[in-house]
Formats: sequence, C-alpha cells, structure tokens
Amino acid sequence: MPDLGFEVLLKGKNFARLMGGVWVALRISLISVVISIPLGILLGIVMTWKNPISRVLTRIYLEIIRIMPQLVLLFLVFFGTTRSFGWDISGELASIIVFSLWGTAEMGDLVRGALISIPIHQYESASALGLSSGQTFLYIIIPQTIRRLIPLSINLITRMIKTTSLVLMIGVVEVLKVAQQIIEANRMASPNAAFGIYLTVFILYFLACWPISLVAKALERRWQ
Repeated sequence: MPDLGFEVLLKGKNFARLMGGVWVALRISLISVVISIPLGILLGIVMTWKNPISRVLTRIYLEIIRIMPQLVLLFLVFFGTTRSFGWDISGELASIIVFSLWGTAEMGDLVRGALISIPIHQYESASALGLSSGQTFLYIIIPQTIRRLIPLSINLITRMIKTTSLVLMIGVVEVLKVAQQIIEANRMASPNAAFGIYLTVFILYFLACWPISLVAKALERRWQ
C-alpha cells in the first residue's frame, strides 16, 4: 500500500488548520460577492444606456478588468498601492478589493446581457397595453431578467471561490497556504504528504462549490 500522506492530517491540529484556511477563502469570496452583486447590477443597467460617455467608460472598465489577470491586480493593489501611496492594507482586504472589482465587472456584463436579451416587442406590447416604463420593468422585464441571471450569478460565485487560491501569493493564509505550511513542516517525517494534503484541498474545494453548481443547474432546468 503506497504512502499517500493522509496520516499527516491526523497530526495535531492540521485538519482544523485546513478548515480554517477554507473559511478564509470562503469569507473573502462571500464578502466580495455581497459587494459585487449590487454594484454589478447597477453597472449592467448603466451599460444598457445609450449615452456614449457612459458606454465608453463602462466598456473601458470592463475590458481592463477582463484583460488583466487577477494575480496582477492583486499585486497592483497590495504591493503597488502600499509602496506608492503608503497605505497599510492587509492581504485579505486587498483580495476583497480585487475580487469585488472583478465580480462587479463580470456581474455587470451578465446583467447587460440579460437585459438586452429581452425582445424589443415585449416593450412595445407593454406600451400598447398602457403600461408605464416602471410597470414594464417591474412586471415584465425584471422577472425575465432574474430567470436569466440567477444561474449565471451562481456560477460566478463558484468561479470566485476557486480563484481565491491566488491570494496566497500576497501572503493571505488561506487553505492552499496552510497546505503548503503543513507539507513543509512534515517534509522529513512524511515526504509523501503533498499528495494527501493537496487531494484533501481538492475535496474541500469540491464540497464548497459542488452544491452551488447543483443549485445553478436545477434552476436552469426549472426555468427552461
């Protein structure tokens, strides 16, 4: 039977430390989601305006966030602002700022896509029935937009949870950083610990994201 290194998890508080690292990753992603969803909804609405200035500004913001890797944004916010402006921000706060910026851009694009996917004849039919613009949005546009938006938003949450693994590069002690610390501390006693530890990290990420993915798929099937 090969030594897979799982016994390291039973030493001391190693497993509890891993779970603490999972909570750090989930906390960063959930706070970022809470911030980015309302901001993304507002951004998506602004992106549908016909004002050329608002279109240019929102497009520039969206393209910058999309083109620049999240890791570069993390370095820019954490290291760049600290040295250039003398700000004393923690790695966790820098991570929340970056993921909120990213989530806002992604959510805004989802909202924009959901709004423009509503056929124009529905607006015209609502107007012919005597509905005001507010009533049209409240009773016709918003319900359809929510149906299109919720499954996509849930998938964005899972992507954000998985991408939090990058924050170890700026010193945040999340689950992957804890895993590295445990492997290094047991390098001599358990040289094969890496396999068991990283497999455990994979399972923990899977257990965090899988139920969310199931909810998204269930909503998609229900609303098709």
